[in-house]
Amino acid sequence: MSCRVSELVLNCTDPELLASFWSEVLGYVELGREDGAIEIGPPDAGFGGLQPTIILSPSTNPRTGRLPLHIDVNPVDRDQAAELERLLALGARPADVGQTGEEHWHVLEDPEGNEFCLLRRRLSAP
Repeated sequence: MSCRVSELVLNCTDPELLASFWSEVLGYVELGREDGAIEIGPPDAGFGGLQPTIILSPSTNPRTGRLPLHIDVNPVDRDQAAELERLLALGARPADVGQTGEEHWHVLEDPEGNEFCLLRRRLSAP
């Protein structure tokens, strides 16, 4: 028997802002709200599907910057450069974590400063 990741919880100051940002980044939709938290996930699958949902949970003391766990994303319908432009237009910002400039990925921050990486390899859409 084994487990699989069903949801990721991100503590944040502004769940509305991050739910909107991550929904646009991932093509997710709002699945529900409870106690100020907003759950987003794949439009056809929802909770319990093959892809995990994300819960944006309100917090007065969220951790930002280099978290012990971060999200990596891959483009699905465009190349990495075009996806980088799209993410920056959505409100992502470049982050410096000591990269050399030779990496095949981009380190970014979401609108609240949580780091994530845009990888190069294009994946097929779910």
